[in-house]
This record gives sequence, C-alpha cells and structure tokens, in this order.
Amino acid sequence: MTIAVGQEAPDFELTNQNGEKVKLSSFRGNKNVVVVFYPFAFTGTCTGELCALRDDISIFQNDKVQLLAISCDAAYSLKVFAEKEGYQFPLLSDFWPHGEIAKKYGVFNEERGLALRGTFIIDKSGIVRWSVVNSPAEARNLADYKSALASL
Repeated sequence: MTIAVGQEAPDFELTNQNGEKVKLSSFRGNKNVVVVFYPFAFTGTCTGELCALRDDISIFQNDKVQLLAISCDAAYSLKVFAEKEGYQFPLLSDFWPHGEIAKKYGVFNEERGLALRGTFIIDKSGIVRWSVVNSPAEARNLADYKSALASL
C-alpha cells in the first residue's frame, strides 16, 4: 500500500551516485524533501523527467528543499547516468536489498523489479504532505510538484 498524505515518511539511508550515504531523517527540522522514485536510469521518460528537474533545480533543491531521486539501479550505473546528464542532486540506489525502500513507500513493482513513478513531498517534520504515483509509462507533471512545494 502506498504511503498516504499525513503519514510519517519511512526513514531510509541509501548510497548516492558518489558512494556517499544519504539519510532521509538527516533533513528533519532543516529542509522539506522531494523524494522521486523512477523506474530505470538511461530510459527515455526517466531521463526526461530528471532533466526537467535538473533544468529547474533552484525550485527543487535550495535552502528550504532537498531533492532525492531513487531507483533500483546500482550506484555505479547512477554515477555514469548523473555524469552523462549533469545531475547535481543525489541519485540514490535502492538496488540491494532490491527495492526495499520502494516497497516501504508502496511503489515497488515485484513482477518487473522496478520502482513506479512515485513522488512524495515530505515536510520538515517528516510528514508526507503531497504524493502522486504513476505507472512506469506515465510521466509526472512538474507543475504539480511546484504547486505542492509552494503550499508548504
């Protein structure tokens, strides 16, 4: 079941594309967090969505907001993906145990071994304030993120 708005976001610690550990709860009290699950690095829709975030990064990563993008890809492939596309935000690997964090958020597709397109905006106190979950084939609307962040 997908984590609902109003619930506390499950904490996690994952490795980013540079081999550094990133823990969700480390942002508590300091920043709102936009957690973006995506199916696979190097695929058309995923690349397009993350490039749109990259191109508008000042809204999604600043003094008040931190962007965290999560896939079930290995950290090594995420490093190459980030370098190729110029991503300056953390790409986190939910590779092993495979999809463990995506499962906690209710966005893991067991049959295909991938994360659905789930986005969760978590406030400074760790509560989910907005979310959307789309199928792997359906891109998300960036304007919706902006509106949700503006309401915090």
